Amino acid sequence: MPFYRFEDLGEKKLTPHLSSARGPIIEGEYFYFCMVSKDPGTGSDLHYHPNELMIFPVAGKIHALVGKDRRIVHPGTFIHIPPYARHQMLATEDGQMDYLYVKDRTWTVVGIAEDEAVPDSAPSVEEVNKEFDEGKYPGQEKEPEKSEAIIEGLQNSYYPIIDSLDAPPFSALNYQWIEGERLAFGFFDLLEAYEEPSRENDHEQFIYVIRGEVEAQVDDEREAVAAGGVVHIPRGSYRSISTQKGKFARYATVRATNRLEEILEKG
Repeated sequence: MPFYRFEDLGEKKLTPHLSSARGPIIEGEYFYFCMVSKDPGTGSDLHYHPNELMIFPVAGKIHALVGKDRRIVHPGTFIHIPPYARHQMLATEDGQMDYLYVKDRTWTVVGIAEDEAVPDSAPSVEEVNKEFDEGKYPGQEKEPEKSEAIIEGLQNSYYPIIDSLDAPPFSALNYQWIEGERLAFGFFDLLEAYEEPSRENDHEQFIYVIRGEVEAQVDDEREAVAAGGVVHIPRGSYRSISTQKGKFARYATVRATNRLEEILEKG
């Protein structure tokens, strides 16, 4: 099924022993596409993971740390967390925060405490929640000397995209891509009555509609997708993302890269 709404999906605790993060998880072939929520004043312990992570806040404020760079991040700024980079995302006391949370499938969505080694195999969300509910600690032994967390030498991970998600529509087609090693993040403003010819999608892609409405076609399925809706375009599917007369659209999107496809196909 190519069309989703996060509110129609059940929430899961992603890493309950390290984080208050909860939310629905959509599992693509090459990456996970999630909407994470954290209550005011809650967040996570310092942690890392072997996969690349992309974060885009859509509500609230994030007290964010990547490596040693700590900032207050508002909706409209994209955060890139490279593989193994130490990080932490806290919700401020102002209110709940919600953010798109996208990880490649070289690992699961479960994190590793910064003072622990990478386990021999990636634990599943179900496994860590079962152990946590039984009163067990789902992580590893505390062995800081075996940690693979990267703290030093990271570059700027914060990318201002737009001043406000409620900003007026732009006067022309407006988009940008930020390409990591395994995932690429895009942000698009489509004009009213914008028509995209149907074409084959080279890489798996997810789209999250922020404002307005798109007319989305994935192979033989077509649907009007309003704000809050998700479109999943598998690799090799034919797609078209357009708008109707009088309706513009603003959306965030993530796609797999050639490198991620190579890694996963090699096993």
